[in-house]
Amino acid sequence: MSEYRWPDEGPGFAERVRHAWTATRQALPVGTRVTGTVVGRRPFGVFLRLPGVPDAIGLAEIVGMPADCELPKIDAVIEGKVIGHAEHNHQVRIGMVGHKDVPE
Repeated sequence: MSEYRWPDEGPGFAERVRHAWTATRQALPVGTRVTGTVVGRRPFGVFLRLPGVPDAIGLAEIVGMPADCELPKIDAVIEGKVIGHAEHNHQVRIGMVGHKDVPE
C-alpha cells in the first residue's frame, strides 16, 4: 500500500457528505474543538473521520500543523479545532493542535 491514500469510507460516501453538508456546518461551526481519526493521507495533509458526525470529512492541511509535527499516520487520533468550511468540496477544515499515532 502507498504511504499516501485517499479515505475509503464505502460506496456512496461522497453523496452522503454532500447531502449532509448543511447539518455538518451546523454541528461543527468555526471554533469547535474536535478529535478525529486519520482515514486518509496525502502530501498536503490528512483526512479525518469526525465522531458524532458520520457523514463529514475533515481535512487538516500540513500548512496548518505545528512546525515540529510530522504527517500523522492512518488511524492516528488528531486534536484540533474547526477553522473553516470548504463549500466547493464539502470538507471541514481543521487546525491541528496535536496528534497521537497508533503503535505499529
